[in-house]
Amino acid sequence: MSDGKPTTTDPRAQSPEDPSLVQIEKPSKVAGGIPSILATAKTTWNEMGVARGVRTLLKLNQKTGFDCPGCAWPEPDDERSHAEFCENGAKHVADEATTKRVTPEFFARWSIADLAEHPDHWLGKQGRITSPMVLRNGATHYEKISWDEVFTLLGGELNALDHPDEAIFYTSGRTSNEAAFLYQLFVRQFGTNNLPDCSNMCHESSGSALGETIGVGKGTVTLEDFNLAQAIFVIGQNPGTNHPRMLTALQKAKQNGARLVHINPLPEVGMTHFRHPQDVLHWFGGGTALADLFLQVRINGDVALLKGIMKEVLAAEDRNPGAVLDHEFIANYTDGFAEFAESIKTAHWGDLLEQSGVSKAHIEDAAKIFIESERTIFCWAMGLTQHKNAVANIQEIVNLMLLRGQVGKPGAGLCPVRGHSNVQGDRTMGIWERPTDAFLDKLGAEFNFEPPRGHGHDTVRAIQAMHAGQAKIFFALGGNFLAATPDTEYTADALRRCRLTAHVSTKLNRAHLITGRQALILPCLGRTEIDLQAAGAQFVTTENSMAVVQASRGFLRPASEELLSEPAIVGRLASATLGQRSAINWQELVADYDRIRDHIERVVPGFDDYNNRVRHPGGFHLPSPVSKRVFRTLTGRARFTVHDLPEHNLLPDQLLMMTIRSHDQFNTSIYSLDDRYRGIHNGRRVVFLNQDDMALLHLIKGQVVDLVSHFEGEERIARNFVVVPYSIPRRCAATYFPEANVLVPVRSVAEKSNTPVSKSVVISIRPVTDEVK
Repeated sequence: MSDGKPTTTDPRAQSPEDPSLVQIEKPSKVAGGIPSILATAKTTWNEMGVARGVRTLLKLNQKTGFDCPGCAWPEPDDERSHAEFCENGAKHVADEATTKRVTPEFFARWSIADLAEHPDHWLGKQGRITSPMVLRNGATHYEKISWDEVFTLLGGELNALDHPDEAIFYTSGRTSNEAAFLYQLFVRQFGTNNLPDCSNMCHESSGSALGETIGVGKGTVTLEDFNLAQAIFVIGQNPGTNHPRMLTALQKAKQNGARLVHINPLPEVGMTHFRHPQDVLHWFGGGTALADLFLQVRINGDVALLKGIMKEVLAAEDRNPGAVLDHEFIANYTDGFAEFAESIKTAHWGDLLEQSGVSKAHIEDAAKIFIESERTIFCWAMGLTQHKNAVANIQEIVNLMLLRGQVGKPGAGLCPVRGHSNVQGDRTMGIWERPTDAFLDKLGAEFNFEPPRGHGHDTVRAIQAMHAGQAKIFFALGGNFLAATPDTEYTADALRRCRLTAHVSTKLNRAHLITGRQALILPCLGRTEIDLQAAGAQFVTTENSMAVVQASRGFLRPASEELLSEPAIVGRLASATLGQRSAINWQELVADYDRIRDHIERVVPGFDDYNNRVRHPGGFHLPSPVSKRVFRTLTGRARFTVHDLPEHNLLPDQLLMMTIRSHDQFNTSIYSLDDRYRGIHNGRRVVFLNQDDMALLHLIKGQVVDLVSHFEGEERIARNFVVVPYSIPRRCAATYFPEANVLVPVRSVAEKSNTPVSKSVVISIRPVTDEVK
């Protein structure tokens, strides 16, 4: 290109890290323990230094400290450990609190094209961005820009649009409640509901499924329920890598006598054996055995498997009438049971066993554990939510739990485990492209304006709108949009068609290199840093997976004096864009976040006496109607639903692929090229395959191949992946996210939720060469 910008999202995709450097070893047998401690220490010391690192980690997840910017697993309500963090949480904090810096001089030295030659891992390792930067039309390098110029540019471009719907306002799950509330308020006063967020790509399916069936799109359990549960099912989730502190809760539940069932296409070491890093007496040996039963389901065989378990439960009820099902609960609190039960009884065992890949004996074992438990919890994550039939996956879990009244009582319930620290809170604050009329009515009344009522774009529709030229400005409050989204080349092309792209960021990422005609990087404070405003030092709040709202207080000196907080960026953007059209004193709100929370209290249900309650150590629980067996569905009852088995008509040489995270990764942040739990070192472009499939396809360990996805007659190619034999069901494959996102079609989405189908991608494999590393 004449402007010197990169022509592909990642030139190294054509010639990535040398495949000969990839080392394939045996997977780990135990999670946690000394290796976890050493990995934590190494990353912390390298990024922050010893004294700063220790001081920071001792503040992490403490009641008077800061909330982990990583996953959304909750902290105990009562006493907390002095080291209330996991390996990956420590790495995420070290990544944010690094002493390395990306200065204007760095950008003067590196052109966009040169930066694009480096992998995402290298980009993230360069350090914290210190100054606002602009890439002007036709330029090859970013240059420094003042904050005043930033907001003049943004306000001018936004006001030059023909319609507010030509702007896209994306949100990352790291954004605090205060920043999210201000952001959606500004966007709606600007005149659009184009508020896509990262939830659109992960647990949107959970919200859709649960909203229809139990009346609320959130989980129904607390951390204390794990101490009371007699059985815990973990399906489509890898806690050891994605939510490591969850292993402590599972270990405690196991010690209390609970039985654990793990359902997943890959055996994950975190659900097999766990050595608690803080338990010195158990640093050695086999650790605590966790899962009593492992069901190695085929990719997207979950509906079939769950139907099989329910078929066994109904059969047990037939053999012992009144002894298995909770008839009182079904009669008083549910509807649709008769039609549902008939659909399960008529389902054919042959179809269920073939599609699930699980033996009838193992399904009977799972049903037995479920039937014998009076208090059961079901946990899941993106292994269920990123399929075309994702909503059906989750509603089948609801069906199973309703059979025995395992909702709305202590020690039992539904637990979608969120992947980012405040993704649930952002939705509570109104970050949603389809807001309810009730929310808009309260928002409009509080601020004396009429919010737009038409639905906006979710993430997929936002990409398509930019690609079609219908959206011309893209603004991201956090995140690495290009790396997180599907169909990488299509998304990159969509971003390039914008007049302006702007990213509120802490560190350099791929999205800064694939830009519109103009681009801005707006560096912000991290969760670990002091947030000093006109009224003094501020704290922010977050909501975790179990609807606990708590304060987060940064304590480190900001990485640069030029950084602004996210609320400050939003407030100044609103002032510059709306001017006299808004009666809100934005800078007054930014000066003291208590004022933002006062407004939240009057708009968002459950936040009564917000400023006082959130100052209580540990915060407060939002009300859960389901805990009292109040189901705010269309019928006022929890609903049984009926679903067909999904179909995958694979050709003889095709496989069904899912994307996964490595152990040294959080979302799009890559900490190293290793995945020690799965035995992979020095590379990420690997494809995990069943050995029988490898033999059938004439592939051998270490061979370099291209992956080709097939969708509606289209092909997409991800080049130079190393073949890894692994314990995975036949006709299945697994690859790392985001490297394989290029294979995920933007039009391949889940029914109802519109979530990208990243866990059911039809692929074939083409050998690059017969040579083996």
